[in-house]
Amino acid sequence: MSTATRTIPAKPSATRKRRSAGGQERTNWPATAILAACTLGVLVPLYVTVSMAFKTTGQAVDGNAFSLPSPLTFDSFVQAWTLTNFSRGFAISVFVSVIAVVGEIVVSALAAYAIVRNWDRRLFRWSFFYLLAAMFIPFPVVALPQIQLTGLVGLDNPLGVAILHIVFALAFNTMLFTAFLRSIPLELEESMRMDGAGTWQVFWRLIFPLLGPMSATVGIFAFIASWNDFMMPSLIISDPEMQTIPVLQKIFQTQFSNSYNVAFASYLMAMAPAIVVYLFTQRWVMSGLTQGAVK
Repeated sequence: MSTATRTIPAKPSATRKRRSAGGQERTNWPATAILAACTLGVLVPLYVTVSMAFKTTGQAVDGNAFSLPSPLTFDSFVQAWTLTNFSRGFAISVFVSVIAVVGEIVVSALAAYAIVRNWDRRLFRWSFFYLLAAMFIPFPVVALPQIQLTGLVGLDNPLGVAILHIVFALAFNTMLFTAFLRSIPLELEESMRMDGAGTWQVFWRLIFPLLGPMSATVGIFAFIASWNDFMMPSLIISDPEMQTIPVLQKIFQTQFSNSYNVAFASYLMAMAPAIVVYLFTQRWVMSGLTQGAVK
């Protein structure tokens, strides 16, 4: 007796069914519309700023802000450079930003390393909580005492502004470094200590190089905050000739009168360094934050 064999067609796997059913990704139109509106909210003012900066005075006051400059002129940049003494303001802003960036990275990294490696001690643990509590105190609340203290100790100058940037950013930066340091295995330090390395050698030769992504993230935040800051320099620096670029623009704003092209040229020169720095270093922001998120 012969048995007939039948070939049963294989059923498609559940995975294949799920892929065929959900193969087409649906567009989230509400989120897309919100992102498009936010993008336009940034690009349209930027376009107006660039367009007005290259216009003549007559074109700038004709009431058509969205028209292209014709002819293209750089006279507004020359006038803005002279009126605001841009070279001096630029040098002072660079001075404040460099000290703020370096100081925030080094001081915050040292504080976070001391807290993380001594977490079992009450003093260090409560110091971390104290720093977190300081994040809820905005600068305007303590502005008047800071003005008086910086004047008493002779720090009513760009150096004092840079130091205050380091102090007020210590809480947030320490929190970032603390989260990142918890992801670094303690065994790396123990092996280095077995070779005779001390605490400072472990930090500078091992820990600090490993903090590179987070240091870049903190540095970017510090640069943008110090470069664009208006309130702190205007309150702390007593000499008008030693002011940073944002404050100089406010001081000489009355001299721009109806020369909107000069005003926008000044704004464009002031924000150009921050935009360039962020465009070339934005990838470090997400990499630094995500690497310290998961241990």
